[in-house]
Amino acid sequence: MRPIRVLVAKPGLDGHDRGAKIIARALRDAGMEVIYTGLRQTPEQIVRAAVDEDVDVVAMSILSGAHNHLLPQVAKGMKAEGIEDVLIVGGGVIPDMDIPNLKIQGIEAVFTPGTTTETVVSYIRMNLKRDLAE
Repeated sequence: MRPIRVLVAKPGLDGHDRGAKIIARALRDAGMEVIYTGLRQTPEQIVRAAVDEDVDVVAMSILSGAHNHLLPQVAKGMKAEGIEDVLIVGGGVIPDMDIPNLKIQGIEAVFTPGTTTETVVSYIRMNLKRDLAE
């Protein structure tokens, strides 16, 4: 079985990536293959990287307050590319009241401050949409 491939991305103008790096390290330490896009990515850049890298998961970290716009744009872009077997998750400073709408728009889980890295790792492992034996 191959390792889970995760794209960790920082959409928008957010310049703080410590949380994304902590998640990336935890995923790597859990045996996943991690591709980190770096800061200030557009939704289009994130979708292109996900397609080019053939990832199983897109994990976005956002602190800028633009989550209601940027995260759904990535989900729409993935769907436009015909990719519906990639798990899309988000995390960061996202108000609880915004989470139900993000889920309706294709963000399958939202991890807020205080979520343990073990919770994120476990969620990804339990909710993959692809068969890794292929």
